[in-house]
Amino acid sequence: MTAVRRDSSRNAEAPPASEADSRAPVGDPEPRDWVSALGGTGPEQSTALRELHALMIRAAGHQVWRMRAALPDPSPGAVDVIVNQAADEAMTALLGKLHTFQGRSRFTTWAFKFAILQAATEVRRLQWQHREVELRDVELRPSPAHEGPELSAEGIDLAGAVARAMSRVLTPYQRRIAVALLVDGVPIDVLAERLGTSRGALYKTLHDVRTRLRSELVATGYLPVSQVGPAQLPQASPISPTDHEVSPTSSAGTR
Repeated sequence: MTAVRRDSSRNAEAPPASEADSRAPVGDPEPRDWVSALGGTGPEQSTALRELHALMIRAAGHQVWRMRAALPDPSPGAVDVIVNQAADEAMTALLGKLHTFQGRSRFTTWAFKFAILQAATEVRRLQWQHREVELRDVELRPSPAHEGPELSAEGIDLAGAVARAMSRVLTPYQRRIAVALLVDGVPIDVLAERLGTSRGALYKTLHDVRTRLRSELVATGYLPVSQVGPAQLPQASPISPTDHEVSPTSSAGTR
């Protein structure tokens, strides 16, 4: 495959976040059959690769610029390195999955997603590069302050119910994964890298955690049967789910 030179001319000093658009530009026409051009040979492939890399640089640059406050070094030079690295990785991933493109959306929109997700992954990895990931078991924490003693008592009661449910229906591995992702806020890609597993396996674990906890909390009367979907949990201490990741890419068993 024809090599693509990094576009280092696009400096990290991207436009302000308010001007940065993480979506493919609606007005840009699709210039070619991207799948055929990228999968071919010769000058057409070389041109398609250059244009795709420029697209990846643009998307990754917008995403890193939005997340730059989380970087240990948000200087333009450091950001530029991250942008180029994310664009290269995203391009490699896209070319490896080129055969899966089904034309349900514009190719450029599909390509943007690869770069955006990879850029976010690179930022999170750097953010946690020197931070220890502690796989600790669940512990009952004080309930956050509420307006009035009645709400405070309800919060403490629900927190205790969740902690007891976690101890009863989850395995030690499931509890530690749930605490790391949902309580401590460790990014799922960072945790997967530290544990030598995949994002898909961790997503499967989280799905099982939420399903088991919901069933237990319904059975003990803390959740109405019809109020919460099977993959949701009450947002109360000690568990406070946040949707900071995209849908899982694959499934795997839990431990």
